[in-house]
Amino acid sequence: MITDSAIVLRTAYSTLKGQLVRSIMYPKPIDFRFTKDLFKFILFLACISGLGFIYTIIIMVGRKKTLHKIIVRALDIITITVPPALPAAMSVGIINAQLRLKKKQIFCISPSTVNTCGAINVVCFDKTGTLTEDGLDFHVIRPIQKGIDKIVSFLSEVVDLSNRSTLPFDGEIVKAIATCHSLTRINGVLHGDPLDLILFQKTGWSMEEGEVEEETQLFDNVQPSIIKPNKADKFPDAEYSVIRQFTFSSSLQRMSVIVFDPSAERPNNMVLYSKGSPEMILSLCDPKTVPDDYLTQVNAYAQHGFRLIAVARRSLDMNFNKASKISRNLVECDLEMLGLIVMENRVKPVTLGVINQLNRANIRTVMVTGDNLLTGLSVARECGIIRPSKRAFLVEHLPGELDENGRTKLIITQSVSSSDEVIDDSESEIRSWKSSLNGGLPSITHTEASICPEDIGSIVESSYHLAISGPTFAVIVHEYPELVDQLVCVCDVFARMAPDQKQQLVEHLQNVSYTVAMCGDGANDCAALKAAHAGISLSDAEASIAAPFTSRVADIRCVPTVISEGRAALVTSFGIFKYMAGYSLTQFVTVIQLYSILNILTDGQFMFIDMFLITTFAFLFGNTPAFSKLANTPPPTRLLSVASMTSVVGQLIIMGASQFLVFQSITYQPWFIEYQPTPEGEEEDKRSMQGTVTFCVSMFQYITLALVYSKGPPYRGSILSNKPLCALTVFAVLLCIWIVMWPHELVNTFIGNVDIPSTNFRIFILLVAVANSFISYMFEAFFVNRFLLGYWERHKKKRSIEKITVDYVPLATGRNGEMQTSRTQTTLLSDELIMTAEKKKRNENENESEDSALFERIISQIGNEPNFIVDSSKTTNLNHVGNNIQTLGTSF
Repeated sequence: MITDSAIVLRTAYSTLKGQLVRSIMYPKPIDFRFTKDLFKFILFLACISGLGFIYTIIIMVGRKKTLHKIIVRALDIITITVPPALPAAMSVGIINAQLRLKKKQIFCISPSTVNTCGAINVVCFDKTGTLTEDGLDFHVIRPIQKGIDKIVSFLSEVVDLSNRSTLPFDGEIVKAIATCHSLTRINGVLHGDPLDLILFQKTGWSMEEGEVEEETQLFDNVQPSIIKPNKADKFPDAEYSVIRQFTFSSSLQRMSVIVFDPSAERPNNMVLYSKGSPEMILSLCDPKTVPDDYLTQVNAYAQHGFRLIAVARRSLDMNFNKASKISRNLVECDLEMLGLIVMENRVKPVTLGVINQLNRANIRTVMVTGDNLLTGLSVARECGIIRPSKRAFLVEHLPGELDENGRTKLIITQSVSSSDEVIDDSESEIRSWKSSLNGGLPSITHTEASICPEDIGSIVESSYHLAISGPTFAVIVHEYPELVDQLVCVCDVFARMAPDQKQQLVEHLQNVSYTVAMCGDGANDCAALKAAHAGISLSDAEASIAAPFTSRVADIRCVPTVISEGRAALVTSFGIFKYMAGYSLTQFVTVIQLYSILNILTDGQFMFIDMFLITTFAFLFGNTPAFSKLANTPPPTRLLSVASMTSVVGQLIIMGASQFLVFQSITYQPWFIEYQPTPEGEEEDKRSMQGTVTFCVSMFQYITLALVYSKGPPYRGSILSNKPLCALTVFAVLLCIWIVMWPHELVNTFIGNVDIPSTNFRIFILLVAVANSFISYMFEAFFVNRFLLGYWERHKKKRSIEKITVDYVPLATGRNGEMQTSRTQTTLLSDELIMTAEKKKRNENENESEDSALFERIISQIGNEPNFIVDSSKTTNLNHVGNNIQTLGTSF
């Protein structure tokens, strides 16, 4: 006796959906350098507080203070240096960004992701429902006819499906469209796949379903759906019963139905109709029923962005019992091709503008779709992902053909780029955009695939696009792993991608130091949405569970909004942290100076600084909105960079010098009264002249720090757009001036200030505060922002790109005009990746520019032609630009 058996390969979390559920329940930690640097900087502050702790003990012991006094003063210095309110202050920018996103119908379930969005430099888009409209619109059908000489050919385009009399085979293609679907009628209304619904309604046919009075009646019998033609049909009284349905499968790329025709005599009373992708249906059809130009017609429509569905049939000779139990692989073969259904998928109106906006900001855009390669390429041209300034190549593999290394051969097919019409920018903006790609350096044009070492670093953008399909991508991943990192840097259209391949692509982009955002709306995008640094869902269904961001507005205008708010939040987090660090270190300097005379700020002075100045400024710091346009460079992502550390230390020196100036100057005044520590056992009087003047200067310093670190364009709006902060600044400055110049006795008593008898010295305090503010602003604006973040960062990035390519030997021309080199580019790139990986293992915290420039180095060495693919597949050699490229044909 033969019994069927099955082997279970994966269960629970081992399955693809199980892994998705596990990733949602236990998300991987966000590997963002800002968070790591935050803890390192807190450790740095803790070290400073440790030095202050030791200094305090030495001073107090030397002055023979009690153990209780020593402990209290030493612990004070620790709480001053490492502010307890730092975590709350750090969340200000994120909370404000979330509130602004919510007003724009964008909801975030992972607040920690907001800062990560500020570093995004590549965005992957799904096509259908994301870049293009959700639904498909019927365009035409292309029926197939068989001539007298038995030559099979396509008819001209047909729009009207209501009358079959003009169609070949008695309109079998219309019957297939009307019956091959998964629609069902609920309460008299048709429900099901939108595509099936559009096509069925186009035919004008009607559908009835069999009824069963009780649930237990006729359990083993088939209750078929009845499909009837419209009254204008050639056979208006005909009825067709769908007795078996093979549902659509993404892996099989097709669906089929078995239809019973009561009017037909046996053996042709049952027919199988099948529809699916043109490639899959072609593989199931009898070649004699397929026109010779079938693939030509398919590619012609695909290149213009149309969605194609192939339709086929097969006559069956079987009874009801066999039809209800037969396996689909036994009947889905030897089909007869009926024709093509051409559907139109329009690009959403906002798509082109958003893609142009991202490209101007040097944010790379990538299409990842499950649709046909040529269809995806056409939509990419239409929406501007494929740029007119670059050439486009298709990367394909030759199944069954192996090179001398036993690997599947790869070929490239040159295509065309997009039209200049997709660029809606002015000429000056385009020049600015292109020059920004080179970091502000003069652009260099190369007419050969070689790149000289002295030019590396000024070229960080490839001169071409690549497009690839999922099967070819799988071949490269498994057989050419050394090419994957280079490929993902220049390939901008990925078609026929399975859900796991989309996730794999996102992870490969992350491996070459890209910060990746993924935007999609379907269940097949869930894995990629979860794997990306920032997933943005345009649907409330499955995708919203996996994505940190969900937009109620179902188009991609949310992408630049999320990025701009992320940049604003990141800059705010940088600013608020440096503000809190500057405030702590400034107060640390104040207390250290007062400890030298065994004095400290009074409780009122501490409260005025901490509760009024610091708390209110920190609360309103993040209220500044994001800038209206995306800048062409992302904000810094390293808190421990040279610029950030120089800024904090430099401001500390400026603030300390100003305090020391007034601290010492007052001691030379004839009316100065030296502070006398309170004897033990008496109530301590903390008021002193030196403490008062130091406090008066420091008030203005805290306001200055808030304004200096509250940066505006190009990532946030100007400080004038933050009206509450401006109002607070004016009020705080006037209040501090009043406290210094005309203090009331009650104010002095409450704060703990000592009256300064000299008006001239009070004016001197104000002049020191003004000079301090001016020097602080000039130092931050010109030295830190323009020099360190401008010239120095570009120079450092150029050096990091050059560093790994010093042994690169430029290509030289041989006798036969062939380009020769001592090392192939593929070998060089592979060595580079190995060197980078080893360096990363040796020192995980290498210089920021080394990691961030990895993909720039790869692009730089790839050059102006995709010869790294051809060289590796050994199918041909690329010499000069445009010469000897193995091409199967040029698109369009």
